[in-house]
Amino acid sequence: MLTNNLRNYIDAAFAGIWVETFEPDEAIKEIDTLCRDEKWNCAVWDIEQGLQHNGEVKQMDPLTVVQSLGSLSNGETPILLILRNFHRFLSSIEIVQAVERQISQGKSRRAFIVVLAPVVQVPAELEKLFVIVEHELPTSVQLKQIAEEIAGELPDEPNTYRVLDAAAGMTRYEAEGAFALSMVEHDALLPEPIWALKANMLRQSSALRLYRGEIPCLGGLDNLTLFCNRALSTTGHNERAKGVMLLGVSGSGKSAFCKRLGYNVHRPTLVLDIGALMGSLVGQTEAALRKALKQIDAMSPCVVMIDEIEKAITTSGNDGGVSARILGTLLSWLNDRESDCFVVCTANDMSKLPAELTRAERFDGIFFVDLPDIIARNQIWNIYEHEYGVENSKRPDDTDWTGAEIKACCRLSKLLDVSLTEAALNVVPVAQTAAESIHALRTWASGRCLDATKPGVYRYGQPTRRSIRRNDNPPSAAVA
Repeated sequence: MLTNNLRNYIDAAFAGIWVETFEPDEAIKEIDTLCRDEKWNCAVWDIEQGLQHNGEVKQMDPLTVVQSLGSLSNGETPILLILRNFHRFLSSIEIVQAVERQISQGKSRRAFIVVLAPVVQVPAELEKLFVIVEHELPTSVQLKQIAEEIAGELPDEPNTYRVLDAAAGMTRYEAEGAFALSMVEHDALLPEPIWALKANMLRQSSALRLYRGEIPCLGGLDNLTLFCNRALSTTGHNERAKGVMLLGVSGSGKSAFCKRLGYNVHRPTLVLDIGALMGSLVGQTEAALRKALKQIDAMSPCVVMIDEIEKAITTSGNDGGVSARILGTLLSWLNDRESDCFVVCTANDMSKLPAELTRAERFDGIFFVDLPDIIARNQIWNIYEHEYGVENSKRPDDTDWTGAEIKACCRLSKLLDVSLTEAALNVVPVAQTAAESIHALRTWASGRCLDATKPGVYRYGQPTRRSIRRNDNPPSAAVA
């Protein structure tokens, strides 16, 4: 992809090319191979080794190397001057003007400036002179070649697929390290150590977290589970599932459902923390979001969880437009992505979400997650009583309890070494602390959302004279 794009831009005489890459060595190898095939000249510069051209090495400062491009060109054969990590030097006005002059003259001289950098930070003076090219992460075919070089012989086809799936989204350097680590630890290529290493690598971005663990079976949410499982298991056509929006009371199991879904459909669950993307510099937040979305695309197929999205995206306009730009970037990705990413957004307050996020075709469905009924509560009790080892104890009155409150009761029973009924004295359910908000939330969701428990549209209670008039203003949700 990189070589094809470069060939087209060189043929079209784009004299300024910015290559966004986290693998400059690999990018240089690909560009050098392209130059050999096309009989072009190539020169490489970095601040440590200087200018390398025709086997010679010259120590040049950033300004001098840009000014020397004219002397390297013969006006007929294209010459590519590759500047590694040159974004670090574009704060100097002298260098910016030198680059501007060389690009302007490059069309006639057949001289091209190629900047390699992990970020796109083009000064305003050069914005219209550079074309941006993305150096893609390795494909499964390239990862397979790397695995063969490290291990020599690959495992059987199903296991090879799982290994390559675990390495998806890694750079070539990271994949080599992951494969080598697996060989050192297990004398074989296994997906588990690669997933563990990838989870550690994702923590460095601070915005993405990888969840691969198994959680107990969930109580309730039968219709939502069936809908998502069918949407993600359907094969035989080109249609892909988009995702779901979950509205509901805090503690009702929305986040746990996202993690359980990934395990059910054998996909990694990526948790995108939009709040962690916020940066102090103009454009830094949007750049971090684009980077995170690229990582998500590279790791598809996957499940993407955006938890409590209304807290990360506001429409108040009091943040200098950052939230609006984040929303625009996110909406564009939701609409145009070609990767197989199933997005699950959770929200406790629909009033803070813009209409363009929840319109049709953004998601496959908007579900309301209500307080669990008695059947679901019994299932949840069974799960957490077994997990905390507090079986054979009388259960307290759990009317209108959430799953989080049942879990808290079981945990406190184990922690305090008391019965479940005694532990329940320390649990105040959200149905009591925020009864008005929950009632308003249920009333608003009635007729507007799908029911997460049973098929069809969610319906709350029976209409009364006071509830005949429809409330068009979405309420604030209960906060646990």
